[in-house]
Amino acid sequence: MTTTRRFFTLFLCGISLLSAQQKLSPELEKATGSQTTRVLVCRTPNNNGLSVAARLMPKTRQVFPKTGITVADLTPAEIKSLALDAGVDYIAPDRAVTASLDYAAQATFADLAANSNWTGAGVGVAILDSGAEIGHHDLTNRILTTTNLVPGQFGVVDGYGHGTHVAGILAGTGKMSTGVQYKATFRGIAPQAELHIFRVLDATGAGRDSYVIDAIERILLYNELEKLKSKPRPIRIINLSLGRPVFESFTSDPLAQAAEKAWRAGIVVVAAAGNYGRLNNLGNNGYATITSPGNHPFVITVGAMNTLKTATRADDVMATYSSKGPSYGDHVIKPDIVAPGNLIAAAIAKNSFLYSNYPANRVLDSDYKVNGAAKASGDYFRLSGTSMATPVVSAAAALLLQKSPALTPDQVKATLMLTAGKSFPTSSAITDSSTGQTFHIQYDIFTVGAGYLHIADALAFGGQLPSGRAASPFAQLNPQTGAVTLITSNSAIWGESALWGSSALWGSSAVWGTSVLNGASALWGSSAVWGTSGTQGFSALWGSSALWGSSALWGNSALWGSSINGDK
Repeated sequence: MTTTRRFFTLFLCGISLLSAQQKLSPELEKATGSQTTRVLVCRTPNNNGLSVAARLMPKTRQVFPKTGITVADLTPAEIKSLALDAGVDYIAPDRAVTASLDYAAQATFADLAANSNWTGAGVGVAILDSGAEIGHHDLTNRILTTTNLVPGQFGVVDGYGHGTHVAGILAGTGKMSTGVQYKATFRGIAPQAELHIFRVLDATGAGRDSYVIDAIERILLYNELEKLKSKPRPIRIINLSLGRPVFESFTSDPLAQAAEKAWRAGIVVVAAAGNYGRLNNLGNNGYATITSPGNHPFVITVGAMNTLKTATRADDVMATYSSKGPSYGDHVIKPDIVAPGNLIAAAIAKNSFLYSNYPANRVLDSDYKVNGAAKASGDYFRLSGTSMATPVVSAAAALLLQKSPALTPDQVKATLMLTAGKSFPTSSAITDSSTGQTFHIQYDIFTVGAGYLHIADALAFGGQLPSGRAASPFAQLNPQTGAVTLITSNSAIWGESALWGSSALWGSSAVWGTSVLNGASALWGSSAVWGTSGTQGFSALWGSSALWGSSALWGNSALWGSSINGDK
């Protein structure tokens, strides 16, 4: 018990006692030359902030006091010198992030929630994405505030199209598809939620860590100001249908740490698992490909299901591109939950990059209009990815908070996971029609998490929820026996049997199936990581920087590209 407790504490207590080298991200450790790099300097409030601020002043670009992060342009020599300052926790590059409903409602039983008038009314949701088409009829009166954080851009015009689609899944009114066949009405899961649009991705779907952190900083300040009002309307949920590869532990990753600050401030953070499920560069079969900030234990991380375009969920299967856990390096058990995310129809910005470049994904009028012509709709579009599954879960959280406003983020997460459906096939296989390649999916804890989102059951849940943290547990490998065990903190608000359901989801043999990951060094790293000294210090726990290297695991695969068309 003592070892388990110390192990978990190491992950959550920060890294202020590290050496200068251990305060640098893998990319910065070996940096040379005189060219400046835009970096994120992280520090905790109790550290010597004045010293750090003074040293950074000439090179500072942005300061985020709420998250304790400063953006600065520094040379390799300046970076390494700054790492010696006791007031610095960690320094990382300002990395790139990228963007990651017809049958979705029935598959998650959201239609039953709508029949009971749970619509997300009055619940504020921040969408950090590529903006939104404000003039889209499905989003009329849904958007409360808009903020552009992409340098050189004006307004939140959605040049990419991704953000409008995410907003439509979450809170679209379906106005442009009303009076049509019920089976294909494109109404969002929480059509009366209040949206706050933060544009952090440009017209190609690309952004930076600092744009996302800037948005979180502004959300925290916004909520503080709302508290001063007689009728506050705070932001309760942040939707992150975006991400990037993992380069270091979530305890030092600036993006993951910013997400944690929001969670601790009482905001539910929902993030995409990533679309690397088909990746097999190191024989890992898509395992250990969860993206940041979905690798953080507090965040609700969402994988994607394929509804096969039917209203029943009995035939639903996992999307082959959906990233699997455990998280790289930290081995956090992810995703937390899965939801529909394949070929989801929702609102689109007609003049966007996606609408223009993927004409085959345009919804036809005949798909939803009675006696409609077989011509492309200018209002709706189909997209696939964990990006699409994420707003389904964010909307479910909005319904819960409408019904029970006093719920904490941890209680929302626990409710969604505890009530998630846990009936899955043992495996499934889907063949890519364009390549002829067949992908085999095993339904283990690292693929489906706690199960398939069930909104009606979540709203009907009457169980007692303790006040502890709902941090996702860790997976630990015994290198001698090959057994994998689950590690939770003493304050975890669930026991593994209640959360994960039957032993089929968690057992020494079921987790790994037919030895799909047996001996996969890419996932577990060297034995030093899990050796007897693994909890004695940071360097022993994490092993060499090779564990975090990106080129071997992630390769050159586009983060979101393969999922746009989805599984057929």
